[in-house]
Amino acid sequence: MSIPLPKSDFGTYSLGLIQPSTKIKSAWNKYESKVNPVNGHVECTYSSMTESWSEPRFVKSPFLQVHGLAPGLNYASLRGTFGTADNNILIFRPTSHAARLIHSASVVSMPPVPENLFLNCVHMAVAKNAEFVPPHGYAGNMYIRPLQFGSSAQIGLDLPDEFTFCVYVQPHPPLHGHAPLKALVAEGFDRAATRGTGNSKVGGNYGPVLKWSREAKRPENGGWGVLLHLDSQTQSYVDEFSTAALIGILDSKTDEAPTLVVAHSDAVINSITADSVAEIGQSFGWKVEKRLVKLDELSSFCEVFAVGTAATIRPCSLIYHKSTDRKFTFVANGPYYTKLWNALNKIQTGENEDTFQWCQELRYNER
Repeated sequence: MSIPLPKSDFGTYSLGLIQPSTKIKSAWNKYESKVNPVNGHVECTYSSMTESWSEPRFVKSPFLQVHGLAPGLNYASLRGTFGTADNNILIFRPTSHAARLIHSASVVSMPPVPENLFLNCVHMAVAKNAEFVPPHGYAGNMYIRPLQFGSSAQIGLDLPDEFTFCVYVQPHPPLHGHAPLKALVAEGFDRAATRGTGNSKVGGNYGPVLKWSREAKRPENGGWGVLLHLDSQTQSYVDEFSTAALIGILDSKTDEAPTLVVAHSDAVINSITADSVAEIGQSFGWKVEKRLVKLDELSSFCEVFAVGTAATIRPCSLIYHKSTDRKFTFVANGPYYTKLWNALNKIQTGENEDTFQWCQELRYNER
């Protein structure tokens, strides 16, 4: 797609020769990596509605007006809050999410947000937006988006002096709906390097995937619901779906318990939802394995799920590997999926006893 540019004369701007000013007194031989005051900067905005860029405008302020949920600032997430039948509000596994944020921050050299501060911010954000928590019985939840970034001026490749931590909330339906997913193996793009940042929740792991996901979802390309990524080194092991971990079920075909397999490698995040599903499976007496999964092994799974913060648990009916024309098919909405989903949902909504002590009841006192 060609993108229209602004008019060739750039509106009222002229491109004449401009001489350096002799009025500015500056230490020209001294490099300041933090802040070098100037007159301003230039901004243009691209609109997907008009498929064009705006005219450039000169802005004196060095600060950008950007929505806190802008994709360029994110990606972190926290499996949200749920309304209970007795009108309480439960927050699911916030301490685990605090630990994951600390890990992710350390990967990109940001200071850790202490657990107590993280929890206070989460509870405050939910309490101040409590009317937006979906009522009991609704399929969705309140999605919580913690965000941490370097926020002070920094030109050189070095740590800024200031970091900002925010917590946003949004009422949210299940990301993939309830229909079984069809997944396409991503073969022209690696989500994360084997020894890179794939095991942390940082934006660089997600933004580059969008191009490939959009292409895969086009009807003329198959209308695939999600991409499945393989390891970048050998292209033979499963890493994860673009937005979720992969869990497979090995049915013993006897009276023995099934085996729940969580696909895991050093290049994927520690999925808190997948960990929860695995613990629930273990409580059923199932065998649980968290390990490398070969692409070829997909054929041995009777059921496969995409499991993640926003995706919750979604059944996957088909995974397609285009270069070898292999189709891995699975039982959709099968008995194992149904049992796991019901158990997790009833814990999150307070219908079943939280024997794992995962949920925190909303608590916030105005100071």
